[in-house]
Amino acid sequence: MKKKIAAFAAFAMIVSALAGCGGGSSSAAKDLTLATGGDSGTYYAVGGVLGTTLSPKLELSNVNAVTSGASVANIQMIDLDEAQLAIVQNDVMTYAVNGTDLFEGEAYDSFSAVAALYAETCQVVATSGITSIDQLKGKTVSVGDAGSGTEFNARQILEAYGISFDDINVVNAGFGDSANAIKDGKIDAAFVTAGFPTTAVVELCTTVDINILEVDDAHAASLIEKYPFYTQITIPANTYSSVGEDVKTVAVQATLIASNDLSEDIVYELLKAMDENLDSLRSGHAKFEEFSIENAANGVSIDFHPGAQKYLEEKGVL
Repeated sequence: MKKKIAAFAAFAMIVSALAGCGGGSSSAAKDLTLATGGDSGTYYAVGGVLGTTLSPKLELSNVNAVTSGASVANIQMIDLDEAQLAIVQNDVMTYAVNGTDLFEGEAYDSFSAVAALYAETCQVVATSGITSIDQLKGKTVSVGDAGSGTEFNARQILEAYGISFDDINVVNAGFGDSANAIKDGKIDAAFVTAGFPTTAVVELCTTVDINILEVDDAHAASLIEKYPFYTQITIPANTYSSVGEDVKTVAVQATLIASNDLSEDIVYELLKAMDENLDSLRSGHAKFEEFSIENAANGVSIDFHPGAQKYLEEKGVL
């Protein structure tokens, strides 16, 4: 199948080159597929802005965002040559490289990191009577969908507090269902790994007073020491209507990755264009307000693509 895809791609490039004779550098540009997520999600919106903003600026490539099943599926798409770029959670990419957790016994060596883009915050949402993660012991807690990145985040954060899944009544549910379950009094708390403000939590606050539980400095430090893909982050006061104070917690990073088959020059040019066109990217999507080249290595615990490494070293980031 890979040979058929490669043959078709080669034919398409020849046709493109012939059609573009005399048309400038665009005739030599390589078409890159950027795997994102569902068409209503942030990954797809961010990927679309990357493609439409940067493609006119690039001489070596064109970037086309496509919908996908998000992080796990995106890694598999790159491995199968169905995509050359992807947006993934940095914890999930770490599992893939090491062959652990979601990828137990099946390590991937077909991709590397380009840059951390923005934080996906680990939010522990609880009823108003619960004020600390320590108090979750013996409670009914949604830890995200079974096998999801959120479920692994929940397990690791609880572990930092000396709590295992055996110490709670585990519920597997997505963000919307978890919010409804808190509202209906069926569960006491839920783990939500997403950019804030998260719609499901915002809507929950319209009917129920909640707390967002803190991951304090000491527990965050032990967590990061064991799982270096985490970073610390603060959810500002009043992000949610019933939470009037800043809340310290941890986050994973939505990260751009690239196939190791891509040339150093292509990835270098892509990251350079991201750095030099920040205003345009930010006007296209608010999540790019969180991106800067200075923070591009945050939470990245796998190897960088040679092209990205070259640019980040030039900028003094690595």
